[in-house]
Formats: sequence, C-alpha cells, structure tokens
Amino acid sequence: MPALLALAGCHSYHVETTVENHTGGTIQLLEVDYPSASFGAGSLSANAEFHYRIQLRGSGPLKVQFTASDGHQVEIDGPTVAERQEGRLEIVLLPGGKAEFHPQLSPKP
Repeated sequence: MPALLALAGCHSYHVETTVENHTGGTIQLLEVDYPSASFGAGSLSANAEFHYRIQLRGSGPLKVQFTASDGHQVEIDGPTVAERQEGRLEIVLLPGGKAEFHPQLSPKP
C-alpha cells in the first residue's frame, strides 16, 4: 500500500511538440533546443510534420535551427518555457526563415 501512495504523488510533466514544415521545400538538420535538452531530425519534407514529446527541466527560450532547401542556415528564437509546464506546442516553419509558435501550455509555475 505505501508503494501505491508514493506513485500517486508523482506527476510527469510533458509537452507534446509538433514541428510543421511549410517552408516550401525539404529542410535538413532540424534541431529544436529547449532548456537542458534538444531533439531533431535529419530531414523534414515540405508539408511534413515531426512529433516529439519533451519534458522541460529548467527555464529558458526555445530555439529552432535547420538548413533550408536553398542551403542557408536558419536560426529562430522561440518563446520562453519553464519546468513543470505541460500541454502542447506547435512550431510552424515558414518561408524566409520565419516561424510561428503556438504554445498551449499550463501557466508557468
């Protein structure tokens, strides 16, 4: 019974993240940096989506990096996130090295 009580007190905070490529071409070396970790993909085709589940540790800004189809390196700063936030985050990559961030996250603790 004590083990069940200990498990009931644990909560794992996760953010379901989706990156959508609407740049008009295939991108290479996609990397999304967030406090204390990162994730990415070797390539992402035009109009494709990449899904990843993250757990935030610490607070800080998101940053997206990739190589555009024309070979240019793109770096985009995103919103600040905080440990223990949870929910969804949609990152829409757009032409011209731009992006939209659509966070649906719990309030910062």
